[in-house]
Amino acid sequence: MKLLINIILILFFFNKAVAENHLQFFLDAAFKNNLELNAERKNQQSIKENINISRSEFLPSVSFSGSQTSSESTSKTNQSGAKLSDSNLDSETTTVSVDQKIFQGFKGYNSLKKSELEFKQADHKLKQTEQQTILDTTSAYFDFIFKTKNEKFNLSNVFLFERQVESDSARLQKGEITLTDLAQSESSLAGANADLIKAKTELLASKTNFERITKEKVLNASSFDEKVDVKLPKTLQEAINTAKLSNSGLLIAKLDYQISEKELNIEKARLSPSASINYSKSENKDFSSTIDQLDQENVKATVTWPIVKGGENISSIKKSSLNKQRALLLAEDAENKVVTNTTNVWSKYQSSQSVLRAIEAQLKAAEIANEGITLEYDSGNTRTTLEVIQSTSLLLDARISFAKAERDYIISKFELAFQIGTLSLNSISS
Repeated sequence: MKLLINIILILFFFNKAVAENHLQFFLDAAFKNNLELNAERKNQQSIKENINISRSEFLPSVSFSGSQTSSESTSKTNQSGAKLSDSNLDSETTTVSVDQKIFQGFKGYNSLKKSELEFKQADHKLKQTEQQTILDTTSAYFDFIFKTKNEKFNLSNVFLFERQVESDSARLQKGEITLTDLAQSESSLAGANADLIKAKTELLASKTNFERITKEKVLNASSFDEKVDVKLPKTLQEAINTAKLSNSGLLIAKLDYQISEKELNIEKARLSPSASINYSKSENKDFSSTIDQLDQENVKATVTWPIVKGGENISSIKKSSLNKQRALLLAEDAENKVVTNTTNVWSKYQSSQSVLRAIEAQLKAAEIANEGITLEYDSGNTRTTLEVIQSTSLLLDARISFAKAERDYIISKFELAFQIGTLSLNSISS
């Protein structure tokens, strides 16, 4: 039983460690800890309350008021000199009033629709921030992987040149090579050490950026899962069509136009007549007079029609009309930019795929060439130290270029998904 428990615990912590190196783990952390994303969530909740506020305009308002008056007077004599008694004056008044708006020139209706549109807009802004968070996290994740590989390749290169220097020192003593050959190896080793320092610096910066985005501490990216994919359209035209329907920036711009329409209608409603009805009931108790209690009920209907307000209403309508025209132009411009940007991102995605294939072929050729040249050099054939150094350098460049191309390719896929508006946690697979 104890053995079984130990096995379960080992499996638990192993699976936990694996999970914490998966992209999904860091995306969940970013969604939880991202301050801008949390701020957008609060903004969405706040704007949702505007809907309830707008709906309250259709409901009656009830108010209650009450007052109490107490006074005391003492009079010793009157004008004729007769003695008067003391008097107390006490009264209470309570009033209940109900106001109901009947017609406002559809101001209330348009205010409600405006609030609903603003909530939709806030929802799209939240989704846009969510997508940006996914893109930032993914980009930092794969950049961290690349910078880790880059440091590893440069470290391996230092070891290779150290062996080269040791080998050339021994061969120099045997008279197989010249001092110049050894100097070339030593120079290459110094350059490799400089590149390694640069790679370590870049790795630290990438790690710091990744931890800033996810708010998670990590040791390295050596065990990170690279088998991640995202759903994408098959053609450019499909990508453009999807972007027109789903791009958050475009949807926000279109909602700006719809909101401006409602704002114009609200301003027009301010010039329309409005009607309301008021019911009030008051109760007055007088404890010092012959009237013990007086009850009153009032019903009042009010119609208001603004005529002239110094030209303010007319100017407000003109302003809202111009804002509507502006919003329409911006919405059209946003759609044009979506088409252009989608085309550019699609081209980048296709190009990065082609570059990856080309560099993969280059890497395979560099590996074969380096292996052959190194064997020939070690066997004492005609290969020179310079040829070995050049071959090793080309192999290093090819390895780094291939790792960089892998990073660029996967990030370009996420950038395309972000551009067309389909990037979500559910669209990512491994």
